[in-house]
Order: sequence, then structure tokens, then C-alpha cells
Amino acid sequence: INHKTNKQADLVKVRQSYAEITATQRRLLKQKEQADALGEDWYGRAQLALQAGKEDLAREALSRRQQQVDQSNSLTAQIDQQAESIDQLYEGMQTLEAKIMDAKAKKEQMVARARTAQSTQKVNDMLSGVTGKTSMDAFSRMEEKVEALEAAAEVSAEMGSMGNALPGGSSIEKEFALLEGKSAVDDELARMKGLLNPSSSSAAGGEKKSSGNPDVDAEMEKLKRDAGL
Repeated sequence: INHKTNKQADLVKVRQSYAEITATQRRLLKQKEQADALGEDWYGRAQLALQAGKEDLAREALSRRQQQVDQSNSLTAQIDQQAESIDQLYEGMQTLEAKIMDAKAKKEQMVARARTAQSTQKVNDMLSGVTGKTSMDAFSRMEEKVEALEAAAEVSAEMGSMGNALPGGSSIEKEFALLEGKSAVDDELARMKGLLNPSSSSAAGGEKKSSGNPDVDAEMEKLKRDAGL
């Protein structure tokens, strides 16, 4: 981390130097343009003085022009020198930026590898715990409990189905059983009333009924006689 911090500090310094030299280069270029322009002006004045027959004035103008030419040449040399420095700084800046990016990428890779290793270690620890004797015993006990619950559920379901199949196992079947039993009792009571009161039975039926069994009919007649009917 300290190494990366040092490189970043160096990069900041290089960028500052690059900015300063670039600004100086621009000022030199502007000064050269001004010197060239002044040289052209003095050259024009020298021509004008010579046309007017004033050689001394023309010579002075040419002297001033030469000063501007010398200034322009000096500025050109400085500009060329600055250009080399700017190129070197730019290349150094690019190299330093590449190194910093490479260091950053390597750091991210190392962090990712460390996280992967930690995750793998946790999984291995979990698997190691699961495969231990204590964990296997716990799984066995859990499996036994589940099997016991499943067996109890099956027995409960079988008992329920058997209960529905037995008489009275259904509420509907119970109701029908009560109705059927009540109907049978009522029929038997009506039959006995008819035996005890043949007149009402005859009025209701319109004629004497026979059971279709001679023995039963004879027994019925005997009961009537004994009852005074």
C-alpha cells in the first residue's frame, strides 16, 4: 500500500511539472510570434526610410529588426528544448500511470483470491463438521424421528378409513340407521294394534287380511278369541 501511495505521489508531481512546462512552452511560442511580428514591422520601416532617402533611419530600423530576429531564434531554441522535456515527461507520466493501474489490478486480484480462499475454507470447515461423528449421529436421530412420524401418520390414515367403513362410522349412515330402526318399530307397533283392534284394521283395510301362513292365521284367531274380539 505504501508503495502504491508513493507512486501516486510521484504521479502528482510529474503531472504538475508537465503542466508547468506546457504553460511555459505556450508563453515562449507567443513571445516568438511577437518577436517575428516586430521584426516584420521594423523591416517594413527600413524599406520606407530607404525609399525616403533616409539611410541612417533605415539602418536603425534594420538594426532593431535584427534584435527581434535574434530574440526569435533564441526563443526557438528554448521551445525546442522544452519540447524534448515535455515529451519525456509525458512518456514518464504514461509509464507511471500504467504501473499504478497494474498495481491496482494486482491488488484487486489478491483481494478476490483472499476472499475466495476464505469462502473455500469456511465451506471446508462446514463439510468437515457435517462429516464428523457427532453430526452423523444427529442426522441418524433426526431420520428416526421422521420415520416414526411418517409411520404414525400412516396408521392414523388407516384407522380413519376403517372407521368410515364400519356401521355408524359416518354421520349420514347413523341418521339412516336411526330412521330405519324407527320405521321398523312403527311398523311392528301398527301390526300389533291391528291384531288387538280388528275393527279399525278392517275399516282401514276394507277386508280381512291373511298372513299367507295357516299356522300364523290360526294363532292369530286364537289370540282374538282369548282377547274377546
